Amino acid sequence: MKVNKITALRMLLALAVTVGFTSCSKKGSGSGNTSSATGWKINDKKGGFQHNSKYKQQDAAPGLVAVEGGTFTMGRVQDDVMHDWNNTPTQQHVQSFYMDETEVTNVMYLEYLDWLKRVFPPTEENYKNIYVGALPDTLVWRSALGYNETMTNNYLRHPAYAEYPVVGVSWIQATEFSKWRTDRVNEGVLEKEGYLKKDAKLTDVTAESTFSTEAYLESPTKSFGGNEEIVYKGARNKLAGKEDAKNVYAQRTSGLILPEYRLPTEAEWEYAAVALVGNREYNLYRGNKKYPWKGMYTRNGNRTTKGDQLANFKQGKGDYGGIAGWSDDNADITNKVKSYPPNDFGLYDMAGNVAEWVADVYRPIVDDEGNDFNYYRGNVYMKDSIGDDGRAALVTAESIQYDTLDNKRIQYRSLPGQIARVKITEEDTYLRQNYTRGDNRNFRDGDQQSVRKYGDVGSEEDVDETKNTSKMYNSPKNKVAIDSATGKLIGQEDKTKRTTLINDNVRVFKGGSWRDRAYWLDPAQRRYYPQDMATDYIGFRCAMSKVGPKSNKKTARN
Repeated sequence: MKVNKITALRMLLALAVTVGFTSCSKKGSGSGNTSSATGWKINDKKGGFQHNSKYKQQDAAPGLVAVEGGTFTMGRVQDDVMHDWNNTPTQQHVQSFYMDETEVTNVMYLEYLDWLKRVFPPTEENYKNIYVGALPDTLVWRSALGYNETMTNNYLRHPAYAEYPVVGVSWIQATEFSKWRTDRVNEGVLEKEGYLKKDAKLTDVTAESTFSTEAYLESPTKSFGGNEEIVYKGARNKLAGKEDAKNVYAQRTSGLILPEYRLPTEAEWEYAAVALVGNREYNLYRGNKKYPWKGMYTRNGNRTTKGDQLANFKQGKGDYGGIAGWSDDNADITNKVKSYPPNDFGLYDMAGNVAEWVADVYRPIVDDEGNDFNYYRGNVYMKDSIGDDGRAALVTAESIQYDTLDNKRIQYRSLPGQIARVKITEEDTYLRQNYTRGDNRNFRDGDQQSVRKYGDVGSEEDVDETKNTSKMYNSPKNKVAIDSATGKLIGQEDKTKRTTLINDNVRVFKGGSWRDRAYWLDPAQRRYYPQDMATDYIGFRCAMSKVGPKSNKKTARN
């Protein structure tokens, strides 16, 4: 018995020591709501550091599906009958992101137009160009030798075309739509979480009282014109945990604010379109894909739908949809989204229907020597404009600025309620190694350091900027001026002989459309078009960056 008592005593002592070590380990690990840096309590109801320690993962925003990132060969095509020499294969890595399941439809774009018209009435002088500048160009359907007035008059607004992809939208208009969508989605999220008054987005919104994501993050009280009846102070705040918490707003640390909607980069779009994930075996891609779907042909091989086209496109001269009674793609112009099977990422119409704008400025060569990670040409870095109070200045009805485009259309730069933005300066890039200037659209290509001269002899310092033949990209320089007699805008076309149409304002568009032959359905094919012009065969879809891990689910590596 004596031995047993000693043994029991030793066991109790060992157990106490083990519990003590475990307890210390838990305290030092930062688990729960205790800081591993200071040992202080996080999210204390009395105040202090507030942090969403229960955040799990980013949810897919409205309309988006997840695209897990990876490595792929960009620009690999099987045919180059156009001899553009702009598809040199390069290996690129794309981070995970989200992309619209379908192209932006007419009804989606009409919601944007309706909001602009209600909030910024075009009958008011200060706002008359906002709504008009956002309108798609419905005249793109006209043809000098064709009768297409039905689409001109009906395609955008008639409910028969509601779920068809919007067209007649320029790259600039698509970008502005994406910014508007960001604000409306985040506005809805904050209302749902109790940070904004319920239904304020419908009943209280005016030109002087709107919500902007960036303005809210900079200073929440600037939203809705500083109306505190709308911008709640901590009401139902889940981080503070108290109904009467004061001066606690949603921030980046809340995990509620979604990243911005935007146009996908060319690398993202091509990666998502080809969807090689369907050909993955272990850490390799087995076989090639010419189109977004499996196989090397455009027709369906399934028994029930055998022979049907997997996209709508021009199958030959005068053949936009087959013969009556057996239309093999069931369309002649565009078609309702989701009319054809999705690819392996669950994305619809990544070939056919309409071609799509992407974010990149066009250059014939993708510079993989400069970068092979999230490749994108088009960065123009900006910063907040600082007002007299030392804080970010908001755009107002009096300070709103418009740009007159080469086609004489007037486009707003930022909407009232958004933060005014200005270009960064040399002082902002002082001693930086990753970038040295704000405008990087022609970085390592077409700038003074990489100029190629046609016919001139001499060093790069001798380049005469007034000579049109001296620079690599000397595209036409069309202008718009005001007629002194009538006060109307008049276009001044550049009649000078030029060597190219490429400049810093032409953007890439990808994918084949209802007007294109099968050649253009290859996701690696690339074309360009001026960013302020529109057509009847280019639409767009939005993307959103993914924050956090590469994948929300554990995927097998074997």
